[in-house]
Order: sequence, then C-alpha cells, then structure tokens
Amino acid sequence: MSYYYAKKVDYTFDESVQKITNELKEVGFGILTEIDVKETLKKKIDVDFRKYKILGACNPNFAHKALLAEDKIGVLLPCSVIVQELEDGKCEIAVMNPMEAMSVVTNDKLAPIAGEVNSLLESALQKV
Repeated sequence: MSYYYAKKVDYTFDESVQKITNELKEVGFGILTEIDVKETLKKKIDVDFRKYKILGACNPNFAHKALLAEDKIGVLLPCSVIVQELEDGKCEIAVMNPMEAMSVVTNDKLAPIAGEVNSLLESALQKV
C-alpha cells in the first residue's frame, strides 16, 4: 500500500491548486495551511525549485473524531496534499493515504475514521 495517491493533470499549476481545493471543499475539507515550497527554498537557501505547494487539508468532523480517539493524533494532521509542476509542463496532484499514515498508531478506533477520510480524499483527487 502506498503512502499517497497521485494524478497527472493537464491544468496549469494555479488551475491545479484551485481544482483540488474546490474538490476537497465539495467533500468537506478546507485548506488550513499552504506552503509554497518554491518560494520558501528561494528565500531561505537561495535554491531554485519547480512550482510545488503543500496544502494542509482538514475536515473538522473527522479531525474531531480522530482527536477524541487518540489525543496525540494531531501530529499527523492535517492531511497533506501536494501540487507540483512536472518537467513536461504538466502538473501532478498527490494526496496522502490516511490509512497508511494511521497504521503507525496502534489504536483500533482510528481505522474506520481513516478509511472514511481515505475515501473522501481519493474521491476529490479523481474528480480533478
């Protein structure tokens, strides 16, 4: 089982960010954080890097359930989504696999929550 799901798209980078943000919203996720890796690497260590953003997606209902089941689960939240520009000019969108991430925690109450989140994230990705 992979720790992520990915899809290549023909949209521009900005369109790709907007499309996945919109699809995530449709399934109950908001974007809490946005890290512009290209900008950060240039600013911090003067390195040129391709367009690459990390979006921190969160569904408050599932986050609440997970926190009630496991109080330290916050170290694995929010769900990471990346958008990156590839060498051929296309973009790739990848979402984390929460089933894989939660497998490191020995708490049976988390599996069904992770399964539902997994389905929603996969659904959003496939609709892009």
